[in-house]
Amino acid sequence: MDLTGGSAPARTSKNRPSDLVPDPDAVTPSGSGSPSLPVSGGAGPSSAAPSPGPRVPEARTSAASRSGAGASLPRTSRPRASVPEARGPVVPEAPDARPDARPTVTELRLSAFAGHRSAAHALGPVTLFTGPSGSGKTTTLRAYEALARLGTGDPLDEVFPDAADLVPERARPDAQGRRGFRIGCTVDGPCGPVRLDLAVQAEPRLRIVGERLTARDRTLLATALRDPGRSTVQAEWHTAGATPVTRAPLPDDLLGTALLPLRVAGRTPGQLEVLAAAEQVVVGLRSAFACDPRPERMRAPVPPGEGRLRRDCANLAEVLHRTHNDCPRRHHRLATVAGAGCAGTVTGLGVRELREGTVRAVLERAGRTATPLGRLGDGELRYLALALTLLTGPGVLEMDRVAEVPDAMQGLTLLADGLDRGLDRRQSAELLRLAVEIAGDGHIRVAGSVGDRTAAEARRTPGVTVVDLGA
Repeated sequence: MDLTGGSAPARTSKNRPSDLVPDPDAVTPSGSGSPSLPVSGGAGPSSAAPSPGPRVPEARTSAASRSGAGASLPRTSRPRASVPEARGPVVPEAPDARPDARPTVTELRLSAFAGHRSAAHALGPVTLFTGPSGSGKTTTLRAYEALARLGTGDPLDEVFPDAADLVPERARPDAQGRRGFRIGCTVDGPCGPVRLDLAVQAEPRLRIVGERLTARDRTLLATALRDPGRSTVQAEWHTAGATPVTRAPLPDDLLGTALLPLRVAGRTPGQLEVLAAAEQVVVGLRSAFACDPRPERMRAPVPPGEGRLRRDCANLAEVLHRTHNDCPRRHHRLATVAGAGCAGTVTGLGVRELREGTVRAVLERAGRTATPLGRLGDGELRYLALALTLLTGPGVLEMDRVAEVPDAMQGLTLLADGLDRGLDRRQSAELLRLAVEIAGDGHIRVAGSVGDRTAAEARRTPGVTVVDLGA
């Protein structure tokens, strides 16, 4: 992964550009035609190693960086990042600023990730990936989820426990034995489109070696691995005050963009611009919820709790118990949707409180005894769980909510690998119709993978973007 040639914030004669920022559009080719992906502190094999430039003492940071959270904590005392909540819209004056726009991920880039090379996918309100087995549907959605988790502050080793498997197979190590991968995204919102590009070294040690945040053709944040012996990268961000940029070390296992609200003072127009772009990206990424209903875990009664749906939807009965009591209109609508995807004439969704203190969800049908959800087919259970996810919001899902963003401005992107898995044609069509309807108001978006049959139906459905990875 050639990370050379990136621009840096506010270049001046005293401000050298970072020589290690991710380049999402170029990979240094090797002599054999296989991609060479060095992630070292220098350039790739085909270019001369650049001068690292004058070193900035890490102990001497600017007033802007000292006003935040201070120096990064040692790895032993920082098992998980504490990502700040968004502080509301901090939008700089700009002709194309849109204060009413919700931050949403509108493009996913897989520059060098697993089997993907130089791929860029535009994401609409409902985007479905299709293609033959092995075309990369699952890894595409995994890249999106990985960026979302990094945006919430998850450390790199938790997000990529098998990072070496995500390095492109033909990627050859550099002279120091280093290989890695590159992903990125664009988040649209009040600041306009903001690009985030990330370069990750997977071997010999997992670390972030380059990150770049750009908006309106300006690089707002650039990080580079200067000293491979330290667990930090050198970061510089746009200031546009008495000094053009601020430089400080950041940890190499956390997303720098998510840490900027802790480090940037917000005293100059340039700092406000950096904060606005960073918060837009963090809010947009944190709105993702990966849902993978597992019918075998959804059949048994569960104890009542706070009623937040988990990824595997094993606590579906608990969430239905909550919606039945707290959201009767939403619960009634789900019962109506259930009638389109479950056998028989469905009249409602009920919840029974059992003696042992657990709750069981039941399907009420006309002229028949209520059927416990545990007796339903796998397809019916998956259909109900996915429909519930579409009809709810962040407050009913087990996800990292942005507490300080008003509910009316909160968004949700449902990530569903195998969206139509186990569903029949009628269930798939109804779920697709519901997704388009719900996405129409801008609160909820969908990114999922489907088979050929559902993809053919989706191509005939207005408002759905179908990406064929096998084409």
